[in-house]
Amino acid sequence: MMKLSVIIVNNNTRILLKQAIASIINTCKNIDYEMIIVDNNSTDHSLDMLANNFPQLQVIANESNVGIAKANNQALALCTGEYILMVSADTITVSDAVEKMITFMDEHPDAGGMGIRMLSPQGRFLPESIHGLNSTWGTFLKLIGFAKNLSKTRLYDRHRKDWVEEFKVTETDILNRACMMLRRSALSEIGTFDERFFMFGADIDLSYRLRLAGFKNYYFPKTYIINFESSQLEKFSWDYVRYYYGAMLLFALKYLVRVPEINVKGIPQLFPSTYQVK
Repeated sequence: MMKLSVIIVNNNTRILLKQAIASIINTCKNIDYEMIIVDNNSTDHSLDMLANNFPQLQVIANESNVGIAKANNQALALCTGEYILMVSADTITVSDAVEKMITFMDEHPDAGGMGIRMLSPQGRFLPESIHGLNSTWGTFLKLIGFAKNLSKTRLYDRHRKDWVEEFKVTETDILNRACMMLRRSALSEIGTFDERFFMFGADIDLSYRLRLAGFKNYYFPKTYIINFESSQLEKFSWDYVRYYYGAMLLFALKYLVRVPEINVKGIPQLFPSTYQVK
């Protein structure tokens, strides 16, 4: 079995994607790995860049934007690695990162997944490295009473800065989708991404399902990535609102109402027409 499969989903981030791929190739030079790029109908010549600069990579070229969850699942269907590394196209992975992550997973067979320390391009530590959630999602999960199920994330701690320790290995509930390594055998047990989450929330859902199945998620700070935190959607645009807050509604319905197959036809404005739940 190949040791590692790397997945990057791209949508119109050609320049960032190029440096993300180059950094992965550099950090994986001593690893038996494969890399799969899924392009969600980019119009910025991303496919030309891939063909000209990285012809050796597997590329899935979608004719429409099928969403991040489905794109990841398309790549997962082709993966042969023991571990799956998912990184965003707007990241740079430092040279020792992947080897250290693999070593950690080898030494922690109880780990379903892990994330690592993330820094901004200015060197600022991003606390969502540890708890996997930004403040909006954290507030939402507290409001609906779900945060009690995420004890490792400590969302009810009013002094969060006191427990966020940048350089301490710790167990966590939610992995951040910017960089997450998953055990393929764990995915075989729990299933892949829920494609009802179009752009946001699929990583939160998958992380929680890993915990429900008895696996542990870890934060590993002994290496890092640089995360440019680029957004494909303008904040508070209609698409952003319907995908972002629609994901929150879907998550609440899935786990609080306990309806695993939600018929969203009554709220079609939250989801694109090609993305309805069966």
